[in-house]
Amino acid sequence: MSRPVPLPAGPGQESVWDYPRPPAVEASGELIEVHLGGAVIASTRAALRVLETSHPPTYYLPVDAFVPGALVPVEGSTVCEWKGRAAYFDVVGGGRRAPRAGWTYPEPVPAYAVLAGHVALMPGLVGACFVDGERVRPQEGGFYGGWITDRVVGPFKGGAGSWGW
Repeated sequence: MSRPVPLPAGPGQESVWDYPRPPAVEASGELIEVHLGGAVIASTRAALRVLETSHPPTYYLPVDAFVPGALVPVEGSTVCEWKGRAAYFDVVGGGRRAPRAGWTYPEPVPAYAVLAGHVALMPGLVGACFVDGERVRPQEGGFYGGWITDRVVGPFKGGAGSWGW
């Protein structure tokens, strides 16, 4: 399968095709907010962005950005080829529960140690996620947790026919 043609990035935009593989992690000072059931369940300006070729950024929020009780550990884990073994959370807020909508790397591999103590969310499973006030559009496919904003251009991995990118 051939690599798709990247869309041109305009002023202030990033092409996900310029992101590295293996992924990079960078600090973000953007205001990140997560809503569920009409309640703000997380807010921070201390998130991390994981940037990987062909993927919109995945935001990892510090655990202390979440309101008490918003993260409920659940059984099961998966393994990321880059970051290590992930543990999962149900995300709770505003009278709603989003099953397995969050994950963390309790003991990430050394190259991604900075992710310890941070939680990523599937934006399509919670009520809404915002980056500096812009509502996030979830990455297609249900497997990846990318956050699409006007800041990034694709095409993005995750949709039909993109598995081999």
